[in-house]
Order: sequence, then C-alpha cells, then structure tokens
Amino acid sequence: MRRVLLPTDVWICLLLSMLIAQGTGYVAKQVAQKVYVKELENHAAVDGEIGGRADKTVFRAQSVEDLLSHDTFTIVSEGIHFMNDGMGYHGKFAFYSLELSSGERIAAVINRESVQFEDEVYHSGESVLPVGRIVWEDLSQDELFLGQIEYRDPLTRKDFYVDMVGDTAVMAEEQAVEAPQLFVQLLTVCIFFPIFHAIGSSLGIFPRYFALRHKKKEK
Repeated sequence: MRRVLLPTDVWICLLLSMLIAQGTGYVAKQVAQKVYVKELENHAAVDGEIGGRADKTVFRAQSVEDLLSHDTFTIVSEGIHFMNDGMGYHGKFAFYSLELSSGERIAAVINRESVQFEDEVYHSGESVLPVGRIVWEDLSQDELFLGQIEYRDPLTRKDFYVDMVGDTAVMAEEQAVEAPQLFVQLLTVCIFFPIFHAIGSSLGIFPRYFALRHKKKEK
C-alpha cells in the first residue's frame, strides 16, 4: 500500500488554521446555543393546545370515529405502550404506530415532553398523550416509512395521521448546535489555510504553488 505524506508546509498551515478554527468554533457554538434556547422558548408547549398537555376537559378518543368527530382530542395509552409498537420516519418527524382502545391503529407524531404518566412507575398505569388533531395526508405514498412503522402490525388508516406536536417541534440540539459549529470550523480552515500559506510563501519559508509570470512586452 502506497503512503502519501503531506509536505511540511501543508501540515504547518493546517495546524495554524485548526487552532484558529477552535476559537471560531467555540464562538459559533455559544451563539448557536443561545439561538437554540430562544427557539425552545418560542416553541414551548402550551397546555390545552396541540402538542401541549391535555387536562381532563380534553376529549379522550378511543376510536377512529372519535378522532374524526372532534377537532382536538387526546388518547390514553397503557404505560409506554405507545412507543413500543412500531416507529417510522416520515418527513422530519418520527411517527409511532398508536393503537386505540378500539383496536384500530393509526400513525401519530408525539411530543413526548407533554406525555403525562399517571403512575410514578411509568411502565405501568395509564399515560395521557398530548393534545392532538387530524392531519390529512396519504401516507401510503411513502413505502419506506410504511415498511418501518408497519413491521409488526398494519395501520388501520393511511390517509391521515395524528399530530400531537404542533408548533412545539424544534431541531434536535445536536443538529442545532454542533452542525453550525462544525461548518464554521471547516470554513475557517478553508479561509485561513491559503492565507497562512500565502504569508509563508511571501516570506520565502514555503514554496510557491502558484507563481505569477509577467510577460515582457516586445518593443
């Protein structure tokens, strides 16, 4: 196997650029974290609204008919059963295969922060899911998604899903903070590497990669 070693000048410029990138990455991370916290505040769940906690005044749906006959509702699940019957990714959300008391099964996207466990041991007892609503969409068009969420049991209805997230959805912290930090660090290296090399070349420390040639005009 042939090994290719980078020239010393390249390593030096990379090292200097990476040192600068550590600083710009730190600043980018601090800014991204502040933006993320603000985003969480702006999308905080409101009790009684879609994605928020459901109190006793919110209708408890037990069948598809109940879902279709109410603008908003909640669903009561046994323990954490709502998370264990299948999950699939559709769009930017993770959907759960949710079984209703009637035995019917529908796809639901759930704000787990607003789930209320009525028993301290949340594996047992009842769990009151967030306030939800019907969203009409033909899920049968996403075969990959159906292959994921229906690995155990098929959905009863595929022409809609239950939205229990609403406006509470925000990007995961890793994506919201680490992605901008990495992008800024890479951009810093791309900017400062040629700058350091140009400085070193002008001082005669590094070899010139690009030599400018000036043609003399013939008289």
